[in-house]
Amino acid sequence: MSEIRAIVTDIEGTTSSISFVKDVLFPYARKRLPAFIETHGDRPEIQHWLHEAAKEAGYIEATRQEVVELLLRWIDEDRKSTALKALQGMIWQEGYEAGDYQAHVYPEVPAKLRAWRAEGLRLYVYSSGSVAAQKLFFRYSTAGDLTPLFAGYFDTVTGPKRETGSYDRIASAIDEQPGHLLFLSDIVEELDAARAAGFQTTWLVRPPQAIPQAPRHPAVADFDTITV
Repeated sequence: MSEIRAIVTDIEGTTSSISFVKDVLFPYARKRLPAFIETHGDRPEIQHWLHEAAKEAGYIEATRQEVVELLLRWIDEDRKSTALKALQGMIWQEGYEAGDYQAHVYPEVPAKLRAWRAEGLRLYVYSSGSVAAQKLFFRYSTAGDLTPLFAGYFDTVTGPKRETGSYDRIASAIDEQPGHLLFLSDIVEELDAARAAGFQTTWLVRPPQAIPQAPRHPAVADFDTITV
């Protein structure tokens, strides 16, 4: 096994609970999205992402209301749309800054991240949420500001998380051989894609899920049992 020089981690289900994203962040953005678009719709960056959403949906012409309804439907479907994730991130920023919530992280994660950094490992995030949303997540976590621990962030602009090419691009951006990179995720298909790109992998199987008897990837229940 090659020496690990950098770790790339997923967020939802890996560093943090799925329920926080599903039960707090998604409903918060859904409830506020129509008013947010109405209030801020003339800002160039908002217009850009509304246009990108319409283009992704194949709309030739669409009213702002039609695009809002499209985005609400995508939230319900948990669609991995870069445009939707960018707009959600802007709404979540208001919530974080207002103190409406803090991002959940599993209790052992912060100490383990700090230990890895102290050992000289570089840490990165790869999530379907926008880079801006990822930074907010770790800046306003229940464990305080964790952003100084990370060297960089990747989202779906890099590519879908279940496609091998996305991990090729991450390795290139990090300027490291894939064999020296460890990817952490709770989704087997993402780990498959990372391994196909040459990454080492670890599968987070958080309780109450049970680790399968013959897992396709090295499997652990928490960060404390990850071998680096």
